Amino acid sequence: MITKDMTRELIGRQVVDNHGEKVGKIGQIYLDERSGDPTWATVNTGLFGTKESFVPLQNADVHDRDVALGVEKKAVKDCPHVGRSDERLTGSEEDELYRHYGIGHGNGNGRTDARHATGERTDRDRTDRTDRTARTGDDAMVRHEENLRVGTETEETGRVALRKYVVTEDQTVTVPVSHEEVRLEREPVDGTEAEARPGAMGEAEHEVTLHRERPVVDKTTEAVEKVRLGTRTVTEDEKVSDTVRKERVEVDDPQHALPRDERRS
Repeated sequence: MITKDMTRELIGRQVVDNHGEKVGKIGQIYLDERSGDPTWATVNTGLFGTKESFVPLQNADVHDRDVALGVEKKAVKDCPHVGRSDERLTGSEEDELYRHYGIGHGNGNGRTDARHATGERTDRDRTDRTDRTARTGDDAMVRHEENLRVGTETEETGRVALRKYVVTEDQTVTVPVSHEEVRLEREPVDGTEAEARPGAMGEAEHEVTLHRERPVVDKTTEAVEKVRLGTRTVTEDEKVSDTVRKERVEVDDPQHALPRDERRS
């Protein structure tokens, strides 16, 4: 449970939602004007932490050093733009926040008057600033506008794996082979040679061994190429849009002292 004694210690702490997912860091704390209990906090969200969203401290607690909310991160992201970080929350603004988060009112009487309690400015600071303005005679009003600040962040979009596997295929290679064949050769006997001498008549047998070549298959494994995965960066234009707020100045001029086209800016 968040108590009033813990208020200033919460500034700058990390906020997580009810699932433990990081939301942002606390920028301001708002207290109930009647009880002094912390009721709302602003959390710096967005790409550069420039957006402030209101989160309820009802049902929130401190775990380790993180502030654990009782709502989801998506609800914080979709929080309506109400109030300013240096001003009070009006009753209608609080009602809008309660409806958005789907929680009951803190004090049970229909609204909680919250005020900025800690951070860079306080109600007394604003009062002193108003007094100084009156004394110096500076009655100028400063008008503010929100501007989009867009950057980029790197996120993982997918993974590509490189793997190899074995396939079989038929391969035919022509190999020249030779073999021996029997051929009958006849050659007349020269009378001067020893074979011409008289001999015995009879049967005889002579055996010739034939040879042939046959294909012999052997396989060897050889490296044929290297394959690797590489990445390249492709730049493309992507449009980003969001809603920004602008302050408008309207002159309450019942006597019509100013021209009509100068009463608003």
